[in-house]
Amino acid sequence: MTDPTAAPATVCSPEVAAEFEAEADRLLEFTRGAAVPGGFGWLGDDGRVVERDLELWITCRMTHVCALGHLLGKPGYLELVEHGIAAVADNFHDEINDGWYAAIAPDGSRPTVTDKQAYAHSFVILAGSSGQVCGAAGADDLLATALAVHDRRFWDDRAGMARESFSADWRTEEDYRGINANMHTVEAYLAAGDVTGDRLWHERAGRIVTRAIDDFARDRSWRIPEHFTAGFEPLPDYNRDEPAHPFRPYGATPGHALEWTRLTLSTAATLGGQEWDWALPAATALTENAIADAWDADGAEGFVYTTDWDGAPVVRARMHWVLTEALGAAWALHHAGGGERWEALFEQWWRYAQTHLVDAERGSWHAELAPDNTPYAGTWAGKPDTYHALQAMLLPRLPLVPSFASALAVAGHTDLPS
Repeated sequence: MTDPTAAPATVCSPEVAAEFEAEADRLLEFTRGAAVPGGFGWLGDDGRVVERDLELWITCRMTHVCALGHLLGKPGYLELVEHGIAAVADNFHDEINDGWYAAIAPDGSRPTVTDKQAYAHSFVILAGSSGQVCGAAGADDLLATALAVHDRRFWDDRAGMARESFSADWRTEEDYRGINANMHTVEAYLAAGDVTGDRLWHERAGRIVTRAIDDFARDRSWRIPEHFTAGFEPLPDYNRDEPAHPFRPYGATPGHALEWTRLTLSTAATLGGQEWDWALPAATALTENAIADAWDADGAEGFVYTTDWDGAPVVRARMHWVLTEALGAAWALHHAGGGERWEALFEQWWRYAQTHLVDAERGSWHAELAPDNTPYAGTWAGKPDTYHALQAMLLPRLPLVPSFASALAVAGHTDLPS
């Protein structure tokens, strides 16, 4: 692998890099509209907050996005970061049992979904990490608390993976394990390790990646099992009757293979050593298989959402987050191994996004497209958050490691507190 801390100067042309920068600015402006008294709300197609419960994962992801805006030197975003941190600490936090509620009422007054979810808790760590990089008030305490909760409740040291969810009082645990929560736990642990300097979090990220990719994915032709028993035995038929589920769809999810590509290479670059020599061939295989299964799978451009275990399309809708993670995979592979192919695919997929996904009139990106690449809302209504798209727009100016907020801080886009 090339130097992971060096920016990939040729991942795209200067013209495309300028387009990414302009789109990042547009996405950040769209993000401002999500702030509500209780946290950050779910945005509709027009950029207005939809009247519905406030969800922990959205408030945390938008807090992270605002941290990236501040680290880019944009005025007004530090205040939004501190708003998000205060909302998580004050409105979502369970003062009796610790941890954070999955959802609260629109006015922030009471919990409406009291489950403690690994998926959402991973984003608490991410928000705290990015906030701490900014020097945001309350971020240190939030991150320390989030890491302690995750260590005590969600980390399964024997399995080397994260547990899924619990009841509000932590007494009842769901008899299920999911790859999605583990994937975002990797992202959170990498960010936390970068911020705290504690290698424990990097090493735990490495354990998850190794089992998910070098074990589960390798054994199944690089189609990653998504759903498992509590003992991490795959459940290949899980949700067969609800194939388009937003978080637990049936079958293989090519977009996750693309996302794991970036995270696998970032983890390998973070930890280093010959024991990670498998990472680049595995990441390449993940992306190659996702392209073969999902891109243009039914005669139209775009990645289908899910496939069966032989690679045939199941849900043919095109999700915006899948395309952003395709950009991330091409960027990471180009950075790790070079080659004109990844640069060409990076620009090809960006042109697709510009044509079909970027909403030039109302802002942000369409969350979902029908198989004919027209806006659709089969699984996702509105434009819930800007996390995936904004991160993708930062890729041309970032190295492979460290994680997004820490990398922007190192790049010195703004004056940060010591």
